[in-house]
Amino acid sequence: MQVKLSHIVIIQTGLFAKTMVDGDIAYLQSKDFDENGHLNFKLEPELKEDRIAEKHLLEPGDVLFASKGTKNFAAIYEHKNIPAVASTSFFVIRIKEDFKEKVLPEYLLWFMNQPVSQKFLKGNAIGTSMVSIPKSVLGELEIFIPGIEKQKAILEINNLHNKEKNIKKEIDSLIDQKIQQQIFNSLK
Repeated sequence: MQVKLSHIVIIQTGLFAKTMVDGDIAYLQSKDFDENGHLNFKLEPELKEDRIAEKHLLEPGDVLFASKGTKNFAAIYEHKNIPAVASTSFFVIRIKEDFKEKVLPEYLLWFMNQPVSQKFLKGNAIGTSMVSIPKSVLGELEIFIPGIEKQKAILEINNLHNKEKNIKKEIDSLIDQKIQQQIFNSLK
């Protein structure tokens, strides 16, 4: 099945808020994520819960899409830390009830980060100095939805591929260290 993203999800904008020192809720911003969409560090509470509408609180499985700037990525919110809200740097994407049994949030994350999806989104960005991807463009993204088992298989293959890339990086680093050590030893 192929559908527009807006058919299967609810897209809402992140929240604009001023941070504070003694908060209860984390305020997720683009700087909190690495280039692969993983949180860089443990979240710190920066907002007061009593000042945040419940609709802005993130739920496990929500997909965050960084829509502003040149670093556009999707990340999944996992409730491993304190409660959180997304800043205006993000769109919060929540799978509609009718599709929760048909689409895995992790698959949606994977699909949105694929080069073909990124090309479509970046190709329809607006602005010059600070580019952004409008909500309407995000909603127009065409997504292929295979069965759940195939989604799981795709995610497993992707995870194994990422592990392979990391192992290759480690091997390259060890080879570099060995060569540098051999060169240094030859100077003695």
